[in-house]
Amino acid sequence: MAIHDFPLQGDFIELNVLLKLIGLAPSGGAAKAMISEGAVRVGKAVENRIRRKLRVGDIVKLGDETIRIINHGTEKT
Repeated sequence: MAIHDFPLQGDFIELNVLLKLIGLAPSGGAAKAMISEGAVRVGKAVENRIRRKLRVGDIVKLGDETIRIINHGTEKT
């Protein structure tokens, strides 16, 4: 199980873009497929909105991977 902290630089990031940037999806199409198949959770709920806007404090889960959306500048070095 891996936990990733993603430092958010703007107001939000779309779910499909996040999966691609973190490297959990090899392409945008693969990210869309994972989301559409119900493999992704935001909080405790299965998320099927491909472009769901994620904000600071959101937690995304895909299999054994967890991504925490944090404020830019608060990531651990």
